[in-house]
Amino acid sequence: MKDAFGLPQSLLVLGGTSEIALATARRLIARRTRTVWLAGRPSPALDAAAGRLRELGAEVRTVAFDALAPESHEEALGKVFAEGDIDLVLLAFGVLGDQAHDEREPLNAVRVAQTNYTGAVSAGLVSARALQAQGHGSLVVLSSVAGERARRANFIYGSSKAGLDVFAQGLGDALHGTGVHVMVVRPGFVRSRMTAGREEAPFATTPEAVASAIELGLRRRSETVWVPGALRVVMSALRHLPRPLFRRLPV
Repeated sequence: MKDAFGLPQSLLVLGGTSEIALATARRLIARRTRTVWLAGRPSPALDAAAGRLRELGAEVRTVAFDALAPESHEEALGKVFAEGDIDLVLLAFGVLGDQAHDEREPLNAVRVAQTNYTGAVSAGLVSARALQAQGHGSLVVLSSVAGERARRANFIYGSSKAGLDVFAQGLGDALHGTGVHVMVVRPGFVRSRMTAGREEAPFATTPEAVASAIELGLRRRSETVWVPGALRVVMSALRHLPRPLFRRLPV
């Protein structure tokens, strides 16, 4: 069960090698979390991530999980919930893709959409049902400010995150009053392996800063978290900017 500050004792990470997710796990282990499940494709990287968290004092287990195989999600995640209650599910998997390349190769664009949206819908619903059955828990969904408005530079990725964001908001409304809390996290540009080599956008942040915001959001039982917080105002302005003007921006 969660402690008095709303922090979890048990954590399931969907996307077990995500830098943001692992930064969050480290932060929560330092506070309260004692049991961690890392779900992802079996790999040396997943095993290494589990080993590093064990060194911090947590009991860590891995489970095979593939966002692109939604037909396997119920069985894979069911194994985790069968072992005991999960206080927090962190949905952290996703791919950025290569916009220029993916425009020329539609199947690559579809893969981005299937990973970031379709896979998340499946995993999110399976997790939500399990949390609801146990009567408590939080589902934290890593969205992105890229989903706030289509940008020429990354509209394929942005559209997948827009779908994910709306889905998570609706799921939160559907679960209101059930004891299950859904929190959508919208980071800006995050300095990570995923964005290595790409030009930084304004208000760039780090996995550790996102992890800190997630912890604070859990304590406050927030429904939406922006990282950094200033992006809430910035994106509100960009959302309402007339399209002819928006097209002139270097975005």
